[in-house]
Amino acid sequence: MTVPLKIENGLRIHFVGIGGMGMAPLAMFLAESGCRVSGEDANLSPEVAQRLKAREIVIPEAGPADPAVSALVYSSAVGPDHPSLRSALDLGLPVFRRGEALAALAADRRLIAVAGSHGKTSSCAMLIHALRTAGMDPGYVLGGLFADDSIPPACRGSSDWLVAEIDESDGTIDLFSPEITLCVNLELDHCDRYADLEAIKIPFRALADRTKRAVFFNRACPVSRDLFGGRPPSSTISFGPGGDYDLLGSVEGGSGRVLSLGGRFGQTTARVRARGEFNAINACGALAVSGFLGVSPETDLLAAFPGVRRRQQILIEGPHLTVMEDYAHHPSEIGALIEAIRPAADRRLVIVFQPHRYSRTARFRTEFAQVLQRADRLYLMDVYPAAERPVDGGKIEDLLDAFRRFGDRSALPEVVVDDLAGRRRIAEDCRDGDFLLFVGAGSIDRFARGVVGTVCSLDDRMGRLTRFFRALRSDRVALESVRINEALDRKTTIRIGGPAELFAEPASVEELQVLLGAAHEAGLPVNILGRGSNLIVPDEGVAGLVVRLLHPNWGRIRRLEDGRLLVGAGLRLKELCGQACHQGWSGFEFLEGIPGTLGGALRMNAGAMGSWIYEVVDEVHLVTLNGEMRILGREALSVRYRSCDELAEAIAIGAILHPASEGESSVIRSRIEAYRDRRQEAQPKEPSAGCIFKNPDGDSAGRLIDALGLKGMRVGNAEISARHANFIINRGGATARDVIDLVRLVRDRVSRETNIVLEPEVLLYGRDWSEVLVGVRPPEAAASGGSATEDTSGVKPQ
Repeated sequence: MTVPLKIENGLRIHFVGIGGMGMAPLAMFLAESGCRVSGEDANLSPEVAQRLKAREIVIPEAGPADPAVSALVYSSAVGPDHPSLRSALDLGLPVFRRGEALAALAADRRLIAVAGSHGKTSSCAMLIHALRTAGMDPGYVLGGLFADDSIPPACRGSSDWLVAEIDESDGTIDLFSPEITLCVNLELDHCDRYADLEAIKIPFRALADRTKRAVFFNRACPVSRDLFGGRPPSSTISFGPGGDYDLLGSVEGGSGRVLSLGGRFGQTTARVRARGEFNAINACGALAVSGFLGVSPETDLLAAFPGVRRRQQILIEGPHLTVMEDYAHHPSEIGALIEAIRPAADRRLVIVFQPHRYSRTARFRTEFAQVLQRADRLYLMDVYPAAERPVDGGKIEDLLDAFRRFGDRSALPEVVVDDLAGRRRIAEDCRDGDFLLFVGAGSIDRFARGVVGTVCSLDDRMGRLTRFFRALRSDRVALESVRINEALDRKTTIRIGGPAELFAEPASVEELQVLLGAAHEAGLPVNILGRGSNLIVPDEGVAGLVVRLLHPNWGRIRRLEDGRLLVGAGLRLKELCGQACHQGWSGFEFLEGIPGTLGGALRMNAGAMGSWIYEVVDEVHLVTLNGEMRILGREALSVRYRSCDELAEAIAIGAILHPASEGESSVIRSRIEAYRDRRQEAQPKEPSAGCIFKNPDGDSAGRLIDALGLKGMRVGNAEISARHANFIINRGGATARDVIDLVRLVRDRVSRETNIVLEPEVLLYGRDWSEVLVGVRPPEAAASGGSATEDTSGVKPQ
């Protein structure tokens, strides 16, 4: 670093290696801070590229450094001979490592630094999630991507706190003077820089000296305990088993672990949505810092933690085969991971391991051989160098020699290459019931997805997936946008349900058409997902392809010359109302408070406060499920109560809307606020899917349920809301089965008592209610699905 980097509005910064998990979030933070950011990366994934472009970060073609750039930031994985780096130095441009740039933006914030050898990203993500859940709004820079795409990996925040990982691998840890330090653990690593354990203690001891308020350390880690335990208790706080913030124990429970806490926590419990004892300690550290800042360790503070990509990420899960990918790249991390996920005795554990850096492989080759002996079948990939040059003892041949010295295996690990033959070799070796684990911090994630695709081609049960992936071979962007076994519960407003077999968020009409065409060719069912309201995802998940139009391209609004509006289907109804209020467009006020998108409103014919969406629609633009683009005028649409027939087998991508009139913004705002107040008074605040039942002719479903005294009826953790009887709320941990059983009970009770059969308004996602609503038959005299009396709760379209 030649001169200090001053972060200011309009500063032009170019990132070299912008696709790295430490670099991309930092670039996003600086873009949000007003900097003009560009970047390059030879291995930039479409997923990361999409996130960067959404922040208006420019990704130019690789070439010489632009002399108009104010500064260049480069990744530690970028070698000194990189052309852009050399060009910048030749031009005399200020050049900074990633850690130096992070230290510059942290200089005027109250920094909570997350440091240590293993688990920094998971612990940092847990701390961010806990503070945000508690209502704080810290700035943060994560060293990875949240598994929930709706949560950005970096954010300026509105408070003066900044949560960020700091890295000892390149020495930039020496640049930080945090207010609070969370040290997750300490162990020898980064052997290219640190000769032994004593050497690695030096920067952490100095970091503790510079920490202004408190250092939190893991009491279960002997190195941390030795380094920090003797410091003044006023400035050093322990967490974990036996710590000041005491982790008394933890057990697997549901989708994560239940923690028993003591010490400064008080006697309480907490849940964390993560697996393994090491994640229980990570969660304890995050909750300890949160508690120190005044946040109570409530049971649900980390219960909805979305996780981090490439950390215990499930690619396929089922009794026939489970495939997981994880970032572990140190022997201790791999050992803890195996302990956390070790399958039942009747399942093979097959591991594919890619060593990370020659220096680490040379130092720990014996330890790698020891811990990987626990696999039932082992494959090795070549060392991922991360800009290192080969060192003696650190090549793949040296690691194989370490396995030979043990002599207790009938065969050596098999070396595979990231090519078609390598993918096929592993896929053909998979047996029914295997647990296939891909481990490493390099490019093994892409190899893992390639193997999954190959497994699909060899498994009759997954033949449709094979045809789908083959149909996408010619479109790499569309292919790489598809994710396997994507969790859907956090993508719904009621927060329940299983995964999508395939999930994609296309960025353009062309990409959407490619995906739909491939699904049509493969015979895969397709479901559209908006903001996840007005639907129940079954516990077993959804077969086929789930498409979500979340990219900013789908949320645009443009006024046409004749005064009408061209609106993308991904635009949130709340944003449409906000724009209408700002521009003086009257007629959209009734949509305020409906937490869905325009596409969902069109599909479900959303209505509230006596108005309906199709009263303001002139045209609907859609793509059929075989990929055909169509534009239909209002007169060509078959619109009925809570449905539009033409969108039952198509995806709305936009519409032309007409304002009722021009109006004063203040008058429109007044009506919006009045509608908002009415909804807030009527609707529950707990997670729900909106109105469960359609209103029968001349009556209200909510009134019928309320009249029978069913408010508060509960199945598991699903409950009829005490505020509005036509809402089922999730009390925390409810399952789709709970909701379905409660729907059946209410429907049966109303039918027996009133001779009216209520029909669900909420969708059973990927299935049909007729499959689960048995035993209740509509009486001949009863009619349902007619026009509704006014219901101030509104509808929550998907």
